[in-house]
Amino acid sequence: MRAVAYREPLPVDRPDCLVDFKVRRSADPGGEPRVLGWDAAGTVVAVGGQVELFAVGDEVYYAGALDRPGVNAEFHAVDERLVARKPATLSFTGAAALPLTSLTAWEGLFERLGLRSGALERTGALLVTAAAGGVGAVTVQLARALTSLTVVGTASRPETVEFARRMGVHHVVDHREPLVPQLAEVIPGRLDLVFGTVATDRNLPAYAEALNPFGRIVAIDDFDSLPVGVLKAKSISFHWEFMFTRSMFQTPDQAVQHHILTQVARLVDAGVLTTTATRDLGPVNAANLRAAHRLQESGTAIGKTTLTGF
Repeated sequence: MRAVAYREPLPVDRPDCLVDFKVRRSADPGGEPRVLGWDAAGTVVAVGGQVELFAVGDEVYYAGALDRPGVNAEFHAVDERLVARKPATLSFTGAAALPLTSLTAWEGLFERLGLRSGALERTGALLVTAAAGGVGAVTVQLARALTSLTVVGTASRPETVEFARRMGVHHVVDHREPLVPQLAEVIPGRLDLVFGTVATDRNLPAYAEALNPFGRIVAIDDFDSLPVGVLKAKSISFHWEFMFTRSMFQTPDQAVQHHILTQVARLVDAGVLTTTATRDLGPVNAANLRAAHRLQESGTAIGKTTLTGF
């Protein structure tokens, strides 16, 4: 079996870095080869004796688990509870762009923020940061398709503004400029919800000012500290979303991710959601992985970057 692995975390300009960029900057594999990458779409070639959901030949997609070898390999073993049949209307490349971001967006909106899927009577305003990013773009689509919320997205470049609007935002604000006056202009009644994908620590004071009392924030990004005291006066709640929690801690409800991805596939095939794949860099090899990680680390990526085959 062919695979791309690494032995130690290295900067992307090293020709032997070979890794997923977020994990590369934080993980220490202890010198043992480690295969990374989690989003995948492919065909089932074998099943275990207790598998009930899939058969050989099924076309599937999934995001896998952090504590198992990743998908930068020809073959990959995965728990069936984390897998669903891929959208029939998408190629493997288009489908591979969706699992991790769809799970993150769905869990963030409907589990952490407490929205009800299909609750079209729900009104109010939602802010999604980096609305042209992988998670942001899916969050915007789900919020537009399954709720009646007014969706505001942050973007700063013409191409990211255009992509965010294509994903469905009602309004765009520039995250390089002060947020509060921009939000007041487009949402006079203040925000009710925030889905933070980047810069949550820097933006928290602005969220505290722009949110209504009893507002809610969910965040997925990483930072050293967070001054949550600014949320107390308005009783604003703060939530984390990490889609690997279920697999990492072997929670009894892991099959929820199978059901979420099944729902997402149905929405894609119904024309309600679209893939966020924007650029395919060719087959999985060390050079193309470095190019993909370099693009992700640049902070200029739009949607999702994919690699296809070996």
